Amino acid sequence: MRDSHSGIGSDSESDWELSEAYESSSGEVRWERLGDPAAPPVVLLHGTPFSSYVWRRAARELARDHRVYVWDMPGYGTSAKFDGQDVSLAAQGRVFAELLAHWDLAEPSVVAHDFGGAVALRAHLLHGAAYRRLALVDPVALAPWGSPFFRLVGEHHRVFEQLPPHLHRALVREYIASASSPGLDPAVLDRLVEPWLGEAGQPAFYRQIAQADQAYTDEIQGRYGSVEPPLTVCWGEDDQWIPVAKAHELVSLVPGAELVLVPGAGHLVQEDAPGALGAALARFLGAAGTGR
Repeated sequence: MRDSHSGIGSDSESDWELSEAYESSSGEVRWERLGDPAAPPVVLLHGTPFSSYVWRRAARELARDHRVYVWDMPGYGTSAKFDGQDVSLAAQGRVFAELLAHWDLAEPSVVAHDFGGAVALRAHLLHGAAYRRLALVDPVALAPWGSPFFRLVGEHHRVFEQLPPHLHRALVREYIASASSPGLDPAVLDRLVEPWLGEAGQPAFYRQIAQADQAYTDEIQGRYGSVEPPLTVCWGEDDQWIPVAKAHELVSLVPGAELVLVPGAGHLVQEDAPGALGAALARFLGAAGTGR
């Protein structure tokens, strides 16, 4: 990727590298900026078990009219992974607030997927991060959350860490594949699985599940009515990870929030319906004014 006035970098699916680094309180964070430095800023947050790679299309499109920031959270993608690392929602919310200060962004627009939705909400509600606009895409935000598989792994993560590499690869591959409704391109699936392989990646995969505690969203769920920026919630109608009923529940808790349902898309809306999601984000982020 590169920072340029055209702002879209390479169009290659495989050309996605984060060239910048920030030493956060939870380890090194890899990040990148696309687009005109003078354009309105937008920050994209990925979820779990993903990375900034899922935002490659949206980032390049949004960079035509925005200054776009992407990053891999500590413990994810190409950012640092190490034993004893704090990759909890509490840590990620703090790190995001740190990054906003590092980037000198006083009030960017924010687009956050899955676990990243909770990170953005915690940074806003607990750490004073201000956003011009906030778009949440199939976010982890409401209790109860965590599939039976997710809970099983969390309770026995030390056992799963010891799986032979080929069985671990198969497990992660099947798990990530289930986030898509129509199915992922094999090359894309490989790219999403790769960070979780090897001596650092395999324990990191189970570490982030072990530290995923619903208490971190319980802490803020009662405050959603005080979310200040205009909010849109985008949701894949075929999401098998977090049912679409949660979309309606979340919107009902935030005065003035809007809901955009994406037909034919599962949890990974960025992969299943990039055009529909991109159009919804472009409309919302480009809307004039700050009122709801």
